Amino acid sequence: MIDLSKQRLAELKENFYGKKIAVIGDMMLDGYFWGDVKRISPEAPVPVVEIDNQFFRFGGAANVVLNIKQLGAVPYPFGAVGDDNESQILNDLFAKNEIQNIAGILRDKSRPTTVKIRVIAANQHIVRIDKESKEYLNKEMEEKLIQSFENISDEIDAVILQDYNKGVLSEKVISSVISIAKQKNKLVTVDPKFNNFFEYKNVDVFKPNKKETEDAFGKKFNGDNQIELAGRELIEKMNVKYVLITLGEKGSALISREKVMRVPTKARKVADVSGAGDSVISTLTVSLAAGADIIEAAYLANFAGGLVCEEVGIVPIQIDQLFNEVEEELK
Repeated sequence: MIDLSKQRLAELKENFYGKKIAVIGDMMLDGYFWGDVKRISPEAPVPVVEIDNQFFRFGGAANVVLNIKQLGAVPYPFGAVGDDNESQILNDLFAKNEIQNIAGILRDKSRPTTVKIRVIAANQHIVRIDKESKEYLNKEMEEKLIQSFENISDEIDAVILQDYNKGVLSEKVISSVISIAKQKNKLVTVDPKFNNFFEYKNVDVFKPNKKETEDAFGKKFNGDNQIELAGRELIEKMNVKYVLITLGEKGSALISREKVMRVPTKARKVADVSGAGDSVISTLTVSLAAGADIIEAAYLANFAGGLVCEEVGIVPIQIDQLFNEVEEELK
């Protein structure tokens, strides 16, 4: 059991407020079209969905931005959107959620805003429509993104590299951002995907999930020992301080050069795992920026991920909910 007193929790919670966290990655928009099916189309053997309601939410790295905001910290999003209606919807969501530091969201006319539209009827997921480009940013956009980050790098406390393989985090952007951050002694955490998995060298915390790690190593892990060995290999190969491999309902494995710890999660009932990884990396990073040690930060992060899994849909973790639930658990 982790030793977190009521006083220590109160101190960490207070320190969450105002921490400045840059989030660099694939800003996405999730759309939901809800309706009913009463007939089959005469044009093809497909259902006709009559839409009753539609709404949009943050997706991808934008959901991490929202999590940072809801944790009381100040997010600085960096990414690229298209010159389209969806980019305006994303901007409106930033404004609605009082996320103001959006100068790092670049408008790129050569690509669409990444959007995932889910069509749902009678509580059944009928189809998902993706509008995206997986091409990397062109050199001009890369330079603008890097320069934009460098311009604010003195004022932030930490940076999250949030990758969804949608083209923002190229090798150049990754290496340049990490180099700038490390020169200025800023905390760097990473939530990777398959492409460029091994490019995130010299960061503080590398947080893949088990499947992403298996895909990167090209093999399935059978048992805790193989997970530990993979974590140690990542530390040696990439010179990272900590590897946190999330394991779903089994919590996570926290691996350093000195030791391995299993960190439990908190999910009384798992309703939906969507967005749990976003809450984990957000809480982990804000916790570390707020002065938590790695064990405290990993515990809070996994607790946050478990709470999010109890909710249907992608929802951010709330600071009061997190600390109230943790305090109750540790009584």
